[in-house]
Amino acid sequence: MRILYGVQATGNGHISRARAMAEALSEHAVDVTWLFSGRERSQLFDMAPFGDFLHRRGLTFVTQGGSVRHWQTLRENHLPQFLRDVRALPLAGFDLVVTDFEPVTAWAGRRAGVPTIGIGHQYAFGPATPLAGDHWLARQIMRRFAPVERPVGLHWHPYSDDVLPPILDLPDCAGEARNHVLVYLPFEDQVAVSALLQQFPATSFRLYGPGLSIGEESNVSLRPTSVATFKRDLASCSGVICNSGFELISECLQWHKPVLTKPLAGQVEQLSNARALGELGHATIVNRLDRDSLEPWLLRRPAPPLLRYPDVAAALAGWLAAGACSELATLQHQLWRDTARGFPVNTCTPALPTRLSTTPLWRPVPQRPELGKLASLG
Repeated sequence: MRILYGVQATGNGHISRARAMAEALSEHAVDVTWLFSGRERSQLFDMAPFGDFLHRRGLTFVTQGGSVRHWQTLRENHLPQFLRDVRALPLAGFDLVVTDFEPVTAWAGRRAGVPTIGIGHQYAFGPATPLAGDHWLARQIMRRFAPVERPVGLHWHPYSDDVLPPILDLPDCAGEARNHVLVYLPFEDQVAVSALLQQFPATSFRLYGPGLSIGEESNVSLRPTSVATFKRDLASCSGVICNSGFELISECLQWHKPVLTKPLAGQVEQLSNARALGELGHATIVNRLDRDSLEPWLLRRPAPPLLRYPDVAAALAGWLAAGACSELATLQHQLWRDTARGFPVNTCTPALPTRLSTTPLWRPVPQRPELGKLASLG
């Protein structure tokens, strides 16, 4: 079987999921060609797992000052080039197109009549999924950005039969627990973030972000983006401050890390993630970053529930290699059944509770009747 697998490379979370899927698919007799878009090829890093991958300009979101600029996004994306890339993408010989919210492969597969499956967080946004910040333009972008025949959503709760637990790309734990707080806020002004963190000299911070070089600013260690060092610092940290992207917070939940998260203003996915996290009790949500919002969290650092997600990448790789013929609901029920509370977590995590949780596996999520009239975004 030949698979064309598209990945939206605007954020590192999509690429992290793709690394896990690349490793899992390598165990099967499938020939996978990877395509990345949404970021300049020169800005992609640690791409060895994907071999001789394809790259296209694609589409991306324009952000400024921690907010998405929707009209600027429409103006600055080069739609004629995008359409040319869709028409010119060679799909002859491919049996299946898989896309993680990557628009060139999604639209090319649709145009060529090749079966197209979407695997990603954005495909989890159906009528029962928490939604916030919704408006007409955002809804149209979500629906039309990377449409697929068969959506496979990823989320922290089984909101519908086509929603699976997160795909994780985490190494074995190495090193001793440390007291630093990991900070990753790529859409914020890094100078302003560092200045804010320096107001808490008793806490050691490791700040990762685009354009940063290795350096020290008082109690803040600056780090350029790197998969290996980032995951190592994540494994040993005592808490995480981040935007409300799906993948990093999923990794924090797997490793039982306290999370303070600020959703990216104007980004429906992140605003909705923050709402879900609040309903599930998985993180502390703030709408702004300042001393008043950081100080209480730094003092308490409330941990999320003990969770252990199964190997979703391996399960999906086997499903795809078998032709994606079996009912997804069967796989979904199995994976959520195997998601457990109360299991020992990463040994690098400090101060774990000694008693295991006795609460039910999934708490009921409050229903939102006003969302019932919305069509599925998947």
